[in-house]
Amino acid sequence: MDKNLKDILYKVAIESIKGSTDVTINKLEFDSRKLEANDVFIAIRGTISDGHDFIQKAIELGAIAIVCDTLPEKTEVGITYVQVLDTNKALAFMAANYFGDPSKDMKLVGITGTNGKTTIASLLFQLFEKAGFKVGLISTVKIVVDKQEYKATHTTPDSITINHYLEEMRAAGVEYCFMEVSSHGIHQKRTEALHFVGGIFTNLSHDHLDYHPTFAEYRDVKKSFFDNLPKTAFSITNIDDKNGAVMLQNTVSKKCTYALKSYADYRAQILENQLSGLLLKINENEVWVKLIGTFNAYNLLAIYATAIELGMDSLETLRLLSDLESVSGRFQFIVSNANVTAIVDYAHTPDALDNVLKTINDIRTKNEQLITVVGCGGNRDKAKRPIMAGIASELSDKTILTSDNPRNEDPEVIIHEMEQGVAAQNFKKILAITDRKQAIKTACQLAQPNDIILIAGKGHETYQEINGVRHDFDDMKTVKEILEQFGK
Repeated sequence: MDKNLKDILYKVAIESIKGSTDVTINKLEFDSRKLEANDVFIAIRGTISDGHDFIQKAIELGAIAIVCDTLPEKTEVGITYVQVLDTNKALAFMAANYFGDPSKDMKLVGITGTNGKTTIASLLFQLFEKAGFKVGLISTVKIVVDKQEYKATHTTPDSITINHYLEEMRAAGVEYCFMEVSSHGIHQKRTEALHFVGGIFTNLSHDHLDYHPTFAEYRDVKKSFFDNLPKTAFSITNIDDKNGAVMLQNTVSKKCTYALKSYADYRAQILENQLSGLLLKINENEVWVKLIGTFNAYNLLAIYATAIELGMDSLETLRLLSDLESVSGRFQFIVSNANVTAIVDYAHTPDALDNVLKTINDIRTKNEQLITVVGCGGNRDKAKRPIMAGIASELSDKTILTSDNPRNEDPEVIIHEMEQGVAAQNFKKILAITDRKQAIKTACQLAQPNDIILIAGKGHETYQEINGVRHDFDDMKTVKEILEQFGK
């Protein structure tokens, strides 16, 4: 797909140019290992490595142009050097230009917040597909172009990947695309140059403080997404969250609110909450849905609000809401032959774990045990480890602390750090079992008929990352097999 460099640089904030921009280029690359002849190399300053260190290697591999924020001391004849203010931002605009600015030809909605992004994006995809539209999805779980599914590697992919899939969506006639927007993605400018018709804010709690130095920065990065939405877009915020109003402070977009507890444009009331579903009253209309828990009432309300803002009929939206199925690894449950309920949920933040456990406790009769299996990821925010163990041990009858994705950390050290948050009176309720499969097996052995097992932290993931290697591991598959093995 040959393009002219001059056209690809449209809207990029350029400091200086050395060489000619009137050259035909092959493709854009920020990973020097993937370069081919006549590519443009964009030098990105990452958290682990700096692309500027690979400029010479890029030229040796055939790069015809270099985009950087600092020019190298020695430049080569025949190579075009474009010095820009911000290479992340430059990459975003260059990627959009390269693929013909595909987001402008569909209705793109971004979902941001700590919890609920995947559920809302996936269920909006489901709802609009059921309504008969061609739909796209960019989420943590997967990327979908109409009916074609692709594996996702990041919550918000890099700018080239995003625009590549958006271009595929445009070619497939996709009318609506729902996209998870992570704080990493916003901070690294991956969503710059995209044309959003709307944004949704779910909530904000303790997460990613391994990446953001402070909670205030984490909040402000999320807020910047709404700050940049145009007048023609809408912003939908959870006003029950203490940061909900903050998101709308500087946006010029249409401001909409949703809530279960406060006055809002879109309001819901939980009339019934059972393992089989929720009976909700949304803006004076009752609707039965297959999802459960207060957190899902918020998710469904955000979905309803978005559908209405996108022009869908209210009663048709409620009909479609009642037909939605839960998302893989998000409060996904099975009931065994012996009536043991096993729930798998992605809850990997204190707030998400608290929500899931409170939901289970609201539904259960208290005549049964609630056994929670939970771990914390390695090389990530350490501050949440003791908090999560504290929540699990407080809200469960038994808690098994185990390994999540230890990555390059010692899982026993992670578990020890989690134990620091367990209150003295709850110590008798916890077990520490490093091997995740063994932990799930123990939970199944302890479970009696009617008991509930919650396996938290990994949800839809089908692997466990240990010392840089991904091993096959699926929580739902594992618990199913073990319960069957025990005849429970």
